[in-house]
Order: sequence, then structure tokens, then C-alpha cells
Amino acid sequence: MLNVSTQEAQHTRTAAESGVAASAVTPIDVERAEAALVEHYPRLVRIAYLVLPPALGRNRRVLTAHSLVQRSLPGRRKSAGDGSAMPVQRRRPEDAVDPGYGYVRGRVLRQALEAGLPLRRRAWPKRAQLPPLLPQVWGLRLFPRSGGADELALDQRLSALSGPGRAAYVLRGLERQGDAEVRRLLAAAGVEDPKAALAEADQVESPGGVGGGSLLESTEFDPCSLQARPTDLMRRRQHTKAALAAGAAAVVCGALLALPGDGWGPDGAAAPPYARNPAAEAALDPAKLRRIAPAGWQRSSRTDFSAWPARGGLVKDEALLRRALAVWARPGSKVQASATPGTLPGPPMGPPQLLFAGEVDGARVVLFHDGLRAVRYAEPRDGTDVAALDFARTDGADTASSAALVVGRTHANVRYLTAPWVRGVAVRDLLVPGGEARPLARDADGVTAPVQSPAAASDCRSWDVLEVRDGVSTRVLTDLGELAPARLTSGPPSAPVDVAGAAARTEWARTACLLPSMRALGVRSVNSWRFAEQKLPGSGSGTAAWLCTRAETWRGPGSRVLAQFQAPVAQAAAGAPVTPGSVAAKAEDSPACGTREPNVLAGVLWKDPGDQWYVLAAGSPQVASLATSGGVKGSADGRLLAVEAEKGARAELSGKLKDGTKIDALR
Repeated sequence: MLNVSTQEAQHTRTAAESGVAASAVTPIDVERAEAALVEHYPRLVRIAYLVLPPALGRNRRVLTAHSLVQRSLPGRRKSAGDGSAMPVQRRRPEDAVDPGYGYVRGRVLRQALEAGLPLRRRAWPKRAQLPPLLPQVWGLRLFPRSGGADELALDQRLSALSGPGRAAYVLRGLERQGDAEVRRLLAAAGVEDPKAALAEADQVESPGGVGGGSLLESTEFDPCSLQARPTDLMRRRQHTKAALAAGAAAVVCGALLALPGDGWGPDGAAAPPYARNPAAEAALDPAKLRRIAPAGWQRSSRTDFSAWPARGGLVKDEALLRRALAVWARPGSKVQASATPGTLPGPPMGPPQLLFAGEVDGARVVLFHDGLRAVRYAEPRDGTDVAALDFARTDGADTASSAALVVGRTHANVRYLTAPWVRGVAVRDLLVPGGEARPLARDADGVTAPVQSPAAASDCRSWDVLEVRDGVSTRVLTDLGELAPARLTSGPPSAPVDVAGAAARTEWARTACLLPSMRALGVRSVNSWRFAEQKLPGSGSGTAAWLCTRAETWRGPGSRVLAQFQAPVAQAAAGAPVTPGSVAAKAEDSPACGTREPNVLAGVLWKDPGDQWYVLAAGSPQVASLATSGGVKGSADGRLLAVEAEKGARAELSGKLKDGTKIDALR
């Protein structure tokens, strides 16, 4: 290290040349760097976690990130006056960070990049390339909390980058550093070509249009906010048995050698030194799977997933069922797992119910049900050592919501396994209200022919739904990218009915293109309710419809509500799609338009054929009066309002119910 006088001379010369304040290059002592590490510990661990190679696995990345940060200080602690100051950190105008933090960040960055280097036979491994000594966690796997689809997409794109590329992206997005400073920091961390690392980072696009920096700050990449799961329980139990057996053998041998006589007596009724878990063993035993007889649903007191019989050509393949149960209990790194929101992906509490086991589109598929969840296991028929595991919450299912499950999904097509009480299946394009339903073939096990899935489409040119007839009604189901299709209904929240008739199909034809906003939310049903009709001002404008579309989830929270304004349009030709409606307002986790709170109020700015603008508003039947304030003032008795306005006008809408309760517009 430089002595104090030399550092001061260098400091004065550098400040004069660059114009940086003299305090910017003050030597940093150990205490200052330690204070910066403690203060910014969560951020430093996040940087290490993001730069570390994804091949380590999420659990090892978490522990390694904490280890790298915790050993980023020098080993000796001395006072600043005895020469223990660390190298000077030159602060540039584009890097306005605390020098202590900058020093620790540089050490963390260098170690994280070294951890991604391959091991070589003729070179000693660097400390960062070895598994961390501390911290250690026994019996648990730790990993950050799961984020949304955007965070998952960004994680996959970062996984494709090299270590320097990830470091460049993190410094630019998380640390908000300019390109010049990023190149300097990478060069200081030992990167041979910082420009190439920046160019590699430029290729990463922020998913969903969300800023990369904001996504990097999410819980998906926070190794300080963790979830815990058990390690491989079966393997751990086997190792424990072996260790206990070896220990018992050593004790017995030692005791026999020490005792002069015949040794010790029997233990009587004492249990062995370890005990098995009967419930866990039963859950992994194919022979103990619950199987419903083919005609059992006809005698059942309820018709839901619990009454489905075991079907498929592989229901007696114990090897397949054993693999499916084992993967469910402890999925490995080659398993692609997914779960709808609010669905726990853990192992079964006991023997689950077998719904299906058979070959579907080149894969062996097994469907289970454990009373709370439907679980789909799939593996390639060619024996490749990979698998897929999907979870969907299905508790409280009734006859309508248990009419079908997705059994196969390939490219843009989907196959369903229908309930045993389904008598017929057809497909209808929801965007063509005047079109005819097309019959859909099923095999002897109830598996349908492939159907085009709207969940995989990038546009909204068609929306094929499934119509199932069960002898009581015709249910309309749609695929929203999950294991359980969502049921579509029409009518007031207190008495929704299945979609049938020209009027209901026309309303849904103009609503279907709004369904993509409800994908992957664990939606159980979607109801569309025409809560008002309004004669539009101006001559020949016609009558508009106000609709409230509400998506209910299996878990309860997470509902989506959309208020629609459907202006009159020219009648479409037979077999042609109609013009979609306009979203006037939307809300999440709102009771509006539901059974608990059936009232709704919405407004829209509309232009008539004569280029006159109006504020239009409508409320549900219990609304007694409406009023607008702000940029447009007006009021009306009743639940309809039309007030002249200017283009771009903004107004606040409110109303009162018949009992005097105030109601605000949906937002």
C-alpha cells in the first residue's frame, strides 16, 4: 500500500487534473468499508446472486452469494492511521457512490465472475470456485420467492449470457451506471473485453415492456427474502439409515468386545432407533392409489373430480405411476414445474386419486387429484430423462367446473379429458355468434381430438371454446393456459346461466378478445352481465349496451372486473366476427359486479356521428342517481347520464343507490 504522504500527493494531482473534489479520493479504511457492507448488504448479495452462473442452482447460488459478500473485507483490522487503509477508490462524476461501497462492490463482482470460471487440471482453483464453507444450511433448500412471468422471462434471458454479460446488465440496470463506468468496473474486476460484455447485455430486451432495472429489484432476484423446502427426503432417509446401521454395528461390536459374558439381552417391544413415515410411504406407493370404478359416479352423492374413474391405457403401469409419484414428491432439476396462483406445489398428504394414465401426443401422461389440486405429470415416450409437472387448484369444484381437464398441450393445440357424465362435445368460435358448433371426436377414455387453443394465439382472430353436454345443460369452457379450463356464463351475479341464445353469444363475441388479460390467474369462471342499456344522444345513434365482465378465481382473491361499453355497430354478415367492445374501467380484487356487491357504475367519453363529445355513464339497477364533477359537471335522476363535453375532458363520476348509499365508479 501507499504511505499516507504518497496518497495525499497522488490525491492532489488527480483532483487537479480531473476537477473532482479533493474528498472524492480519500483513502478508505477497513471500518468504512465494513460499515458500507453492513448498510448495503442486501443489495450486494443481490448483485452477487445475479452475476453468479445459473448452473449452480438457486439454492447454491443463494448460499454462494452470501458467502462472497461476507468475505469481501480484508482479513486484518487495523486503524486508519497505521497503514491499514485500503486502495484509493477514485470517484468519477458518473459513479457517485460511497467509496467504501464501491470498494466492496468491486470485490463482490470479481469473486462472482471468478465463480463462473471453469476448473482446470493444471491450475489451483480460486476460492470463489469452491463450494462455500459458510453459511451452510442442513436439511433445507433455500431460494428466492417466485415472481411473475416477466421476472421468469428475464431470468431465462440472463441465463443465456456469459458472466461478464450478466455483470454488465446488472451494473447498468440495477446500479444505474453509464457505459463508460461499467467498462471501468468490469476491467477492474478482471474482465478481458468489457466492450463485448456491454454488447452482449444490449441484446437482452426487457420482457413485457417493463424496465430491466425495476425487474432486477423484484423478489424473484432477492436472495435475502427466501422460501424454504426440504431436501431429497428419500435419499436423506436412506443415508440416515445407513449411518444409523453403521453406528449400531459399531456399538454392538464395541459392547461385545467389552462384555466378558454372553452380551446384552433383547430390547423387547422397543422400536428401532429410526421410524418410517407411513403416510409418506403410502403416498408414493402406486398400489395404494385411489381408483374409482367406471360406474361409480352414477352412485356418488356428488359429481366432481372425486367421482372420476381411473381411465387410460397405462393405469396398470406401476413403473410409470411410481415415477410420476416420485417426481411429484421431489421434483428434480430436469422437471419443468408450473402452478396456478395460490396453488401449493408440495407432495400429497396421502395416496391421491388416479384420474388418467395413457399416451397423448407422443408423451406418457398421468393425471392425479388429491381433493385440493389436479396434478398433471408428463414424460416423453422416447425415454428422455425430463418431465413436466403442472398443478391447478380445484377445491370446491361442482358438476360444471369439473367437466374437463387439459390432458395434452402441443404447439397451438390442446386436448381435454372430459368427465364421465359428459355426453357430447363440440367446438364453437366465440367471435362468430351466428356460426354453428362443430362436433368434436373423443376416444373411449374421454380424450378429445386436438382443439386450437386461444391461450397460445398472439392475436384475436378466433376464439374456440368447448361446449360440453351433460344431460342437464350445455356448458361453455375456454382454455386460459391452465390445467383446468374456465367456465363462461352470462347474466346477473346472483343467477348466472350458461351461454346460450343469440343475445348472449353476441355479447360474448364482443367480449372474448378481453379474455387474454385473465390468462394464468387461476380463473375458475368468467361471467358477463349486461347491467344497462342506454339510448345514445344525437339522431340515429342507436342504443349502446353496458356490460360488466368478472373473472372469479379458484382461490377467492385475485378477481378481475372489466366494465365494457358496447356501442351499436352494423350487423355482421353470417359467419363473420363482430367488433369487440371498449373497456370503460377495470379493477382487481374488487367485489363489484359479484355476489357480495352486485352494484357497478362506469362512464366513458364518447363522440356522436356529428362530432359532438359526451360523457356517458350507466349504473346497475339499484343505482338511483348519477353526478359528474371536475372537468364536466352534470347530474341525472336514474341510472343513466349523458352530458355534453369537450374532447379530452376529464370528469369524476359518482352515484347513489336507492337506499342512499354512495357508490363510486369502477376503477
